[in-house]
Amino acid sequence: MQEGVVIGIVVLAVVVVALGVKQVSQGSEYTVERMGRYTRTLTPGLHAIVPFIDRVGRKLNMMEQVLDVPSQEVITKDNAMVTVDGVVFFQILDAAKAAYEVTGLEYAILNLTMTNIRTVMGSMDLDELLSQRDKINAQLLTVVDDATTPWGVKVTRIEIKDISPPRDLVDAMARQMKAERDKRASILEAEGLRQAAILQAEGQKQAAILEAEGEREAAFREAEARERLAEAEAKATVMVSGAIAEGDINAINYFVAQKYTQALQQIGTAENQKVILLPLEASSLIGSLAGIAEIARESFQRPSEKERATDMQT
Repeated sequence: MQEGVVIGIVVLAVVVVALGVKQVSQGSEYTVERMGRYTRTLTPGLHAIVPFIDRVGRKLNMMEQVLDVPSQEVITKDNAMVTVDGVVFFQILDAAKAAYEVTGLEYAILNLTMTNIRTVMGSMDLDELLSQRDKINAQLLTVVDDATTPWGVKVTRIEIKDISPPRDLVDAMARQMKAERDKRASILEAEGLRQAAILQAEGQKQAAILEAEGEREAAFREAEARERLAEAEAKATVMVSGAIAEGDINAINYFVAQKYTQALQQIGTAENQKVILLPLEASSLIGSLAGIAEIARESFQRPSEKERATDMQT
């Protein structure tokens, strides 16, 4: 009988130890209740509680968790119906608050997020909704995180996964996008034509400037040529006048031949004359030219004779 008592005591001791020693895994926390009232929180490790008086109330996951937000329909500010879904990332910071401040923590966070998605996205136009997803995420995160702070929860991220407008609205947006692209293409084409016209005008301007500069240079050279011709004619006139003064008959022949040649040139270049038949004494013209050569030779010989005479005097 004594052996039975000992065995009973041993079994009772094992049961008491099993009920009084609690091991908490890493990433978890347990709440302890004494007679149904919260007393303390057990952190990861080995802990002892009073058997039959204390008990573990809630076992909470303290790691960051994710909730899928199911798809729901949202009416935008401009009365467009879109289907939206997303995800919520949260982490429990205070185990006691998460256990005793709200019933069904995950369900509460999920419904709070869905409600605020409808509120935030319903205040935006469709174009703003599709183009400013980061702004929507930031607004949702601020609102939901503030609302869950009394529950000992930190909402770290809220991400909108998909925004799906109706099919007819997608087709209308595609047509609008095509019209915008056609508009931009027309603007670029017009800008290209304008730039080409400007470049062409600049090229014509430069060509006109170069042409004017060429004409100016040609006029300058022509004037210079006429000046030299006039100087040559002046010298020839002086030479011929000197020869006439000395009684040289060839000088008179020079003037006659010059006027004769000019008259024939004017007759030949007249626009109202096609065929000209004139009695032309070629021997007289050749004789006049020979007289011109004789005048030039004598003019060049006279300075040489003067130089010889000067040398003999010295």
